Amino acid sequence: MPEVLNGERRLMTQELDLTAWIGRTETATDHIGATPVRALTATLDHPGLALAEGTALPPLWHWLYFLPMHRQSDIGPDGHARRGGFLPPVPLPRRMWAGSQFEFRQPIRVGDDVVRTSTIEDVSTKQGRTGSLVFVKVRHELRANGAAAPALIEFHDIVYREARRPADVDPPPTPAAADAAWQREIVPDDVLLFRYSALTFNGHRIHYDRRYVTEVEGYPGLVVHGPLIATLLMDLLRLHAPGADVAAFRFKALRPTFDLHPFTVNGRPADDGKTIRLWARDHEGWLTMDAVATLR
Repeated sequence: MPEVLNGERRLMTQELDLTAWIGRTETATDHIGATPVRALTATLDHPGLALAEGTALPPLWHWLYFLPMHRQSDIGPDGHARRGGFLPPVPLPRRMWAGSQFEFRQPIRVGDDVVRTSTIEDVSTKQGRTGSLVFVKVRHELRANGAAAPALIEFHDIVYREARRPADVDPPPTPAAADAAWQREIVPDDVLLFRYSALTFNGHRIHYDRRYVTEVEGYPGLVVHGPLIATLLMDLLRLHAPGADVAAFRFKALRPTFDLHPFTVNGRPADDGKTIRLWARDHEGWLTMDAVATLR
């Protein structure tokens, strides 16, 4: 049988196995303390502020909580937890955060006790130009202080890929827009990446282990966290529109960003007064992350 058909048959079998994870749920609780907020404030190079009980978290800063507390013996070779717990046991070695969508319904505040309910919404497979791909979509709902309705709904898109091969060709890049009204240059040095990994208890070795990321996963340098870039995009909005009330946000990661060169985060408000286009641009001018924030 031709290799392509063999690959398609393997993908079909894999999808039948992995779709059994659809509908699985897990629940976690956390207290929204002030220390992680102070730590990320310093990491983003902002002056420290006193944080009283009731201070609202900036959008996306809930990622400082509900950290993955896996035992050291449960960690796999890439620094993530071994496959097959809440997330499906995808056999592909490379895992990336592909994008997310958010609905911000009520503020989450310092001092809140929050419950997060996570559900596997979908698992799908496809054949890409570089081999098999598996996409997993997770829905998170966060409820504060016993509320019945969620304060925040997040959809998290994860993509798993095959190991990189020497003959693999990257998809053609997209030029980034050059009409930014707001812009900030970011120097993604080792310390920034380490501090963000530490704040989010993210053991994924592509963000801090240069030997692993270059020799095992085949990237040219340390990979800048997708959530860090998304946080920097929202931080740019906060800097230039400090009173903005964000109702929704979505982002898609299009191209990896490495620690080898500075990059920029960019923004431009639309004429409707409610839509903010946000994007990240690498040192060559390529679009690496595309995002939209919607204001109330």
